[in-house]
Amino acid sequence: MDAERATLIAKRKKISRTISSVNDELHSFRSWLQWMCVDQSTGCTFCLSWFVFFIFTFVIPILSHFYLACSNCDNRHTRPYDSHVQLSLSSIATLSFVCLSQFVRIYGLRRFLFLDKLCDESEAVRRNYTEQLNSSLTILFVFVAPCFTAEAAYKIWWYTSGATGIPFLVNAMVSDAVACALELASWLYRTVVFFLVCILFRLICHLQILRLQDFAQVFHVDSDVESVLKEHLRIRRHLRIISHRYRVFIMWALILVTVSQFLSLLDTTRSKADLSIFKAGELALASVSLLAGLMILLRSATRITHKAQGVTCLAAKWHVCATIESFDPDTETPTATGVTRNQVFPLSDNDDAGSEDELDSTKLIPAYAYSTLSFQKRQALVSYFENNSAGITVFGFMLDRTSVHTIVMIEMSLVLWLLGKTLVFS
Repeated sequence: MDAERATLIAKRKKISRTISSVNDELHSFRSWLQWMCVDQSTGCTFCLSWFVFFIFTFVIPILSHFYLACSNCDNRHTRPYDSHVQLSLSSIATLSFVCLSQFVRIYGLRRFLFLDKLCDESEAVRRNYTEQLNSSLTILFVFVAPCFTAEAAYKIWWYTSGATGIPFLVNAMVSDAVACALELASWLYRTVVFFLVCILFRLICHLQILRLQDFAQVFHVDSDVESVLKEHLRIRRHLRIISHRYRVFIMWALILVTVSQFLSLLDTTRSKADLSIFKAGELALASVSLLAGLMILLRSATRITHKAQGVTCLAAKWHVCATIESFDPDTETPTATGVTRNQVFPLSDNDDAGSEDELDSTKLIPAYAYSTLSFQKRQALVSYFENNSAGITVFGFMLDRTSVHTIVMIEMSLVLWLLGKTLVFS
């Protein structure tokens, strides 16, 4: 009777974890999506979402470029690179909005963030993931606020210093204020949509990192091979799901950012290019913003791949320690299983371990408690890990540190060259 009652309580907790409610842990995220007009849960919000998207992504940038660029202004107020800025931000915002709309409409926010799977995780994973979820919007603000401050300062200077005077609202000052506010709102909308998708990817990857760190505990208890394999296969399945959902966004984000950097570089290194902080500063700011979002994606994917590869190293170390402990150092014959003996190697030292965790630790594993597994089973498990590497992939290409280092060097070279050309006061 008690067992049935416990099973019933567990099922109720699982159902309550799976079902979405108004005041659950996604309340702030839903409010943010509604405020950004990205929520498409109803027919009205769907139409409003796409209307706001077209206004801030296409209509305002087009009007800004063709009617507010001020081609007759003085030399300091001309904007020769405005087309690059508008195309870069609008293209990446279109990609982000379409992908985010697909994610929310097809999977739902709760399922997309794997919150419906938290009932199967440990208490530590649930607690840490909830904390990371609550701090995600703060991380988004940290990335967007400095860029928006610089963009706002530039726009306010451009309008208040007499760059334009188009009286489409009878009064020139009111017209300039409205135009400046619309341009800033368009820039903020496009940038936030891009960073929001990147932050969501970072959040999902952080959950998998927590699961991998929790999975590392199986090598510190007497676990059987079947349970270890089932858990690792479950993690690999979720990593494949994440890769499948985000592969189009990652690939096109990489293509769009790289093409944007190349075009900007080619345009700013012309022989007749007139560069200064007033003319090309907005272009440099857009490049830095796009690169920052791309680095969030690549770093999150790389951390997942690194942690997944760390499982293989941990399993090999566990196998070695268990093998050494299962033989008598004098006769080199197997000892009785489950017998506690002194370790062949010291398990700890006084050196500073830095930021090591269970997957990166260089300390040996006390194997006396795990000698119930035979050598053949341990060897088979290690062989499985070696031949079934997990991580984030994009159409079959693993995003590990080697590939990301190559991408980062290319992108950083382009951006640093652009900044070097921009930060020259004339």
